[in-house]
Amino acid sequence: MQPGPFLSLEEVNSLVPELTRVVAEQLERRERIESMLDELASSSGQRRGDVTPRSSDTEHVREAKRAVLAEVEQYQDGWNRVERLGGVLKDPRTGLVDFYGFVDGRTVWLCWKYGETAVTHYHPLDQGFDGRKRIDDASRRILLN
Repeated sequence: MQPGPFLSLEEVNSLVPELTRVVAEQLERRERIESMLDELASSSGQRRGDVTPRSSDTEHVREAKRAVLAEVEQYQDGWNRVERLGGVLKDPRTGLVDFYGFVDGRTVWLCWKYGETAVTHYHPLDQGFDGRKRIDDASRRILLN
């Protein structure tokens, strides 16, 4: 994956209100898709997640599959919006999004998770969420310059 764009802490934090709105929509959409897939499997007798149209499908099943596919397309579009903001989706189930940034001259992930009101942690590119480090005052001064 090609790094970038690189954002400052200030830039990422300015995106948090929009990220919160978009990710909330995405989490709700994911729940809706999961429910739609359960209902489709139950009503069609087909394997859960199978949205391939079949000539043997009833009109109701065809319509349900079209609705699931439309919802999945909107779901993909929502995560594409997050990417256009500069984010890299790390976990669609929890709304974990990272942004490329710098701390002490090193490329890092500025780490944001749905529900957080600001980016307060970062981690090295080769570590995940468990490797998050709090952005202390010294790092904050560096990140904001």
